[in-house]
This record gives sequence, structure tokens and C-alpha cells, in this order.
Amino acid sequence: MRRREFIAGLMVAPAIRAAIAQQPAKMKRVAMVHPSRKVDDLTINGPPWYKAFFEELSRLGYVERQNLSVGRYSGEGRTEHYADLARDVVSTHPDLILAMSGALALAFKSATTTIPIVAITGDPIALGLVPSIAHPGGNITGVSTDGGFELYGKRLGLLVEAVPKVSNVHYLASQPHWERPSGAAAREAARRAGISLTGALLGTTFNEAAYQRVFNSMAQDQVDALLVSDEAEHLTYRIVHVELAAKSRIPALYPFRELVEVGGLMAYSIDLADVYRRAAGQIAEILKGTRTETFPFTNPPVSILRSTSRLPKRSASKSRRPSSPAPTT
Repeated sequence: MRRREFIAGLMVAPAIRAAIAQQPAKMKRVAMVHPSRKVDDLTINGPPWYKAFFEELSRLGYVERQNLSVGRYSGEGRTEHYADLARDVVSTHPDLILAMSGALALAFKSATTTIPIVAITGDPIALGLVPSIAHPGGNITGVSTDGGFELYGKRLGLLVEAVPKVSNVHYLASQPHWERPSGAAAREAARRAGISLTGALLGTTFNEAAYQRVFNSMAQDQVDALLVSDEAEHLTYRIVHVELAAKSRIPALYPFRELVEVGGLMAYSIDLADVYRRAAGQIAEILKGTRTETFPFTNPPVSILRSTSRLPKRSASKSRRPSSPAPTT
């Protein structure tokens, strides 16, 4: 090789390396699917748990519009359309799907066996999503927010503590949830506690009219207290049903602290910001190449949050109990 050509080669090599280094990172595509919340809320400027989610992704090297493209979708609270939504999302061929409810995760399980799915869900084994928490297999992993019988037993125990002599409890949930294992777990926990648990069912659609209809119906019954299911859709309408519970003077125990923060009585709840940080960590690892089937579900801790307000006062025809203060934590 001539000396001039050799020197030219030495000069070109750094330029090539610099050009390669300046190449934009390959864009990863994540589909973010919520069962009911508006897509405009699913951003870093939305509720604080989404801020925690995107900040954790950024910390782990995935920044939206730099090397991460996020498609946002909503089921609009219509459970009967979740299967169609799942098929539509799968048809866009994202690199990964974040399903933000157990019902959505089930729909995506039926829609794809190849695209990795990170699910935020209740008990994934009881729902039939995976055969094992530690070794889920297949293309689904995620964060479980449901402790099974023990979780519902604890929530019912807190209701008994707050509302002595409680016997007739209604369970606010969708019809599909009531019929699935989560509803069965709640009924079994109530049976073990010697409490009558009746479904206060919203049907298949979450909206203000459905909540109003259910609370109007409960106003005709001798309802001691209300237990609210841990369906993510309740968060979208949290102000609606917390206000209806207060107006109906029905003591209610909630599955999310955010419902207490808008005036609800008490929650036995996971921390949603922690849940979404955990989900972000899983997503980052999977996008980097970790196999979904080897990635265990995680279980965040559960804590009690009580309102500083007093229990709702109820008429003698509705309750045999005096009102009493709810302690703070």
C-alpha cells in the first residue's frame, strides 16, 4: 500500500467512527393501553404515576421521541370492546405492549403470542394469564396488584374495624370482574368472614350514568358498607363515585389511595407510582433483550390510607351504628 493511501485511510477511519456514533439509536415502539382513561392523560404531564413511569424509563435510557415511540390507546371503559382494541393494537406491530388492567391483558393474550406484554393486573394466575409468578412463560409478565384471599380478607377486616357489626356489604365492580376469579375471591373472603357480599354491578361499561344507577339502587337497600373492586377504570371516575358514596352516606373501602385523596374514607392500596416504576423497569429490560418468559411478575407492597374525615352519618333506618372517627396514619 502506498504511503499516501495509508495516511488517507487513517484520516478516514475516525470520520467513519464518528458518523456511526452520530447515527440515531433505533426507535423502539411501545403501545400504552389503558382501559378507560383519555389518551391525552397518558403522558409525563398526566397523573403522577405516569410521570414516575416516564421518568424511570428515561433514567433507564429510553426517552420518548429520541429512541422511544409511544402509541397511546384507550378502551373508553367499554369492556365489551377490549378484544377489538387488542386486535387493532397488535396489528400495528409494536415492540412491546403495556396493558394497564387484567381485562386488557386477557384480551391481548388472545390477540398475540409473540409481542411482549407487560401487564398491570390483579392476580395473574387466577386470571389465567400465566401459570407461575416466578416463571410466567410465554409473552406476558408485569406487576401484580392482587394478593388473593388475603388481600380481600384484609380489606373486609378494615371495614369491620371502621364500621362495627357490618354484615351487608356491597361490592362495586363491573359484571365481567364479578364473574371472574377476582370476584370469586372477594365472595370467598366475605364468606369466611361471615359477611354477606352482594354485587353492585356497573354492567360492562364504566361511565357516570352506570355509577349513578348503581348508587340509586343501593339507596333502596340496607347497605352497611361498600367494597370497591381494584379495576383500573374506577380511577378514571374516582371523583364521581367517591362523591356518590358520600352523598349516599355509605362507608366505602377503596383499592387505590388516590380515591382517598379525593375524599374517600379509606384504602388498602398499592402505591401506583411504585407500580409504574416497576413496569418501566421491566419494559426497559425487555426492550434491551431480556426474554419475557423468564421475567417474573413483581408484587408491590400494600399499605393503609385513612381519611382524616369522620365516617358518614347515616339515618337510623339505614344503620344501627353511631358515627366514629377514622384514625389517621
